[in-house]
Order: sequence, then C-alpha cells, then structure tokens
Amino acid sequence: MSTPSKVLVIGGGTAGNVATVLLSRAGLAVDLIEAEPDWNATTGSGITLQGNALRVLRELGVWEQVEASGCPCGELGITAPDGTLLVVDEDLHTGGEDLPVAVGIQRPRLQQILMDAVRACGATVRPGTTAQILDQDTQGVSVRFSDGTEDHYDLVIGADGLGSATRAAIGITDKPEPTGMAIWRVAAPRPAAVIRNDLTYGGPAYIAGYCPTGPDTIYAYVVEDSRVRAAVPPESYADEMRFLTQAYGGAWPEITRHITDPAKINYTWFHRLLVEDSWHRGRVVLIGDAVHCCPPTLAQGAAMSLEDALVLAELLTSGREWDAKLFQTYYARRIPRVRAVVDASVQIGEWQQDGVRGDMEGLRHRTANLLRELP
Repeated sequence: MSTPSKVLVIGGGTAGNVATVLLSRAGLAVDLIEAEPDWNATTGSGITLQGNALRVLRELGVWEQVEASGCPCGELGITAPDGTLLVVDEDLHTGGEDLPVAVGIQRPRLQQILMDAVRACGATVRPGTTAQILDQDTQGVSVRFSDGTEDHYDLVIGADGLGSATRAAIGITDKPEPTGMAIWRVAAPRPAAVIRNDLTYGGPAYIAGYCPTGPDTIYAYVVEDSRVRAAVPPESYADEMRFLTQAYGGAWPEITRHITDPAKINYTWFHRLLVEDSWHRGRVVLIGDAVHCCPPTLAQGAAMSLEDALVLAELLTSGREWDAKLFQTYYARRIPRVRAVVDASVQIGEWQQDGVRGDMEGLRHRTANLLRELP
C-alpha cells in the first residue's frame, strides 16, 4: 500500500504491545495508548508462559530475552498439603519440541521486554491516555483522546482488558462474570527446595502452588472462595495470605516467611468471559481479555491473548481488504480454540468448588494437545 494504514491500539498490556510491534514492523503507522501512566511497568508478581505463548514471543523476536530473564519449566509436581511429593507429570510442548514446555517469569520483567520492543518498532506511545470513540464509517474511526485532541484511524484495536471500555463503546454487552474463586499472589525469593512448578490440591485453599521465575525468584499463589472485597482491606493482604499458606509444608514455610508486605500481594477474583458473537463492529476489533478470559487453572490466559494479536496482525498484513469478511475470518480462527481453553479452565474450577474428583490431568492434556496446532 502506498500510504501506511493508520491504526490505534487501545491498551498497553501483553496483547496490545504485541499487536503494536507486529503491525509497526509490517509498515503500518501505529499509535498505542495506555491508561496507566507507568504503562503497567510494575504491575503483577509472576506469570507462567506456556509453549504456545513462547511460540508467539519467538515470532515477535523477543524469545531470547524472555529465555534469559525467566526459568524454563518442564515438569509439574503434585504434592500433599504437608509437602509430600505425590507425582511428577511432564507437560506437553504446546509450542513445539524446540521450545520449553513453559517459562516462569516476573510480570514486570515481561512487560519491560515488550515495552522495549514497542519503543524499538517506531510506534507512537502515549501512556496515561484514554480514548473515546466518536463515530465510524466504512473507512475508519474518529476518536477523542483524554487530553482533548482528536484523530481519525483506519482501524482501532481494543486491547483494554477485562473491563474494556472499547467493548462497551461498540455495543457488545457481554461482561465478565465472577466464577466464585479468587487468588492471592506474591513474588518471593526462591527456596533451594523449589526445582519445578508444584501444586497442592486441598488444605485450607483449593490450590496452593508456586512457579520459579528465575534462579533466585518465584511467584507463589493460593486459590480460595472469593470474598466480598470490602471485607478484605488491602492493608490486611499479607496477613490473609499468610494465614492460608502457613498450613502447607514442604517449601511453604520458607515462602511464608517472606509474605510480610501487603503492598506486594495481589488479590484477584477469577472471571469468565467469552464473547460468542463476532469480535468487531465496523472498523473496531477486540483482542485478548476484552473478549475472553478464564481462571488461570491452565495458565493459558496470556497465550490466548498473544495468539489473538498474532492472528489479527497476520490477516491485517496479508494484503486483503480490511472488511467484515476479514474480521470474521479472525473470529472464526480464534473462537474454537479460545472456547476450548475457557471451558476447560472453568470446568477445573467448578470441579474443585463442587468437591468432584474430575479428570483434571486428562482435561489438561487434551487441551494441551489441541494447542500444539498452530493458531
């Protein structure tokens, strides 16, 4: 095309950053805005990136940085609440045999890697900025920014997460629904005894687990029934999480000693969302948590968002017209895969809440087999 198409990406999280880089590298003029002034640079504790997520990050050109910054994980240990190891399961390589099964990495470090890639690709970045969609036609979208300026874009990509204002602005009425569970997360020093991802089912929480994020760091988490948020003031977060973790053995006593600062604890409800209708309205299209989210029981949330960005960027740079048919192709390629992940992730949580001995490992492996295929 003689003049680069002009794209606005709303949301500077994982999906928005990746979409920005892929489109900018293809020659499109991309503006990225993010509501948080610090561009989410310090948000979160840790994250597990499955192989199919790593496959996208390799396509993006940042795999080496992720590999150097994180910790590869190939096995999952299941332990009793007292720390006794019951079984070690080797997970499937959903990204191919040439990539690890998974990598644990600190969330701020992953965000920094993606921020650096965005800065290097030539896109315009405006942290601390939001946008209001004014109107659109077959040729593009007019928006007004929070600083009062206005602009017109050939396409707007809504990557603004679970509470997406873009989703609501284009008339998609689906909203995330709580599943009844919540998770406490914290980053902590890595005990010498931690050599892999371990999970415990049972005890005072549904799940207690940890994932190495580097030679000296982990993130640890416990999952319980969600509570009324007003009953859990932030200043009590360390006490609340420590109360749950102190009941577990193995590496947990050492981890628990570091759960002291409530400001470093992340408390989040689990939600379910899957927009079953098309993911676009005119020249506004949604990706990532704006159209789907699920409990992290399969650790596939980031991977699904990364795949959204990859597939959409592939279609937008294929030379095809940016019309309803193209956006419907994007939706058709993504919805079966995303639905399988959302349904399986929710099912595992429901089995735990209902006290049912469901085939968790079988479901996890069946879903992983599906994800080995390219998105």
